[in-house]
Amino acid sequence: MTVVGPFGLRVRDQTLEAEVQAGLAAVEAGLLDATKSEVPFITGAAQHLVSAGGKRFRPLLVMLAAQFGDPDAPGVVPAAVVVELTHLATLYHDDVMDEADVRRGVDSANARWGNSVAVLTGDFLFARASHILADLGPEAVRIQAEAFERLVTGQILETAGPRDGRDPVDHYMDVLGGKTGSLVAVAGRFGAMMAGADESVVDILTQYGERLGVAFQLADDVLDIASDSHESGKTPGTDLREGISTLPVLHLRARAAAEGRPEDLKLVELLDGDLSDDARLAEALHGLRSHPAMEQARRDTVRYAQEARAALKPLPECYAKSALEELCDAVVHRAG
Repeated sequence: MTVVGPFGLRVRDQTLEAEVQAGLAAVEAGLLDATKSEVPFITGAAQHLVSAGGKRFRPLLVMLAAQFGDPDAPGVVPAAVVVELTHLATLYHDDVMDEADVRRGVDSANARWGNSVAVLTGDFLFARASHILADLGPEAVRIQAEAFERLVTGQILETAGPRDGRDPVDHYMDVLGGKTGSLVAVAGRFGAMMAGADESVVDILTQYGERLGVAFQLADDVLDIASDSHESGKTPGTDLREGISTLPVLHLRARAAAEGRPEDLKLVELLDGDLSDDARLAEALHGLRSHPAMEQARRDTVRYAQEARAALKPLPECYAKSALEELCDAVVHRAG
């Protein structure tokens, strides 16, 4: 049994491990090639987050999904590069919106070069992804366009907030389905589709990716509060500082409104105040880390990961299926 990919994923077959490792290496080369420009400055900015590493969660899912068809099919690696380039582009834009200073343990692009360069670099990556995508056929272009629309819609919904009368938690889960679930679903779909898997298998892996993507983001929500920057690769409490109510905060607010406990109301008041002060942010993080809302958010993470695992049930038993099930456990472990 070999550890491969993000989160210490365990692969129980040497042949599968070799194929996945080879695929990820090809994706890495493809990312470097896709981010080269005739302008050295653009190359440096575009490769900034590529060189910083990252989990390559989405390319890994493409590689595992491709095992249900022909994993050596010519479209598999380019599809994984497209998905990861799209993801990277959103990170450049997200960091501008969040005014983040750190990403993947290095200075964010906006902190190093300013907002304009960061936004334009993200656009450059989108352009390069589209160029590769065009060679994968019109169906792939349509799938990516629909996912990108959902991704942007999720971001807009997050910014706009829930409409009057809408449960904030339900609204937030819709946001996550768009912002994160949509692109992870495409990773599962592209891997199976490019490998020539049956349509029923493509549908299963799309549904799996959607649920796993939400679980992945919920784990990130917990990490943003529970971890230090060494663990998460970004500054803890970034979402809190920007006034973004992730799931632990939403559960806290619901408890405070329903039960009216003074300590909960005090913590909500702190979160609603100015968290640009490091001491106030540290106090807010300390209060949330010990609050039952965090455990509630962890349970929600487990639930979505279990739904992802359940979606795989119709697939034949094989090492690739076992690895996908392990991936559910690995995502949950991040939030532990």
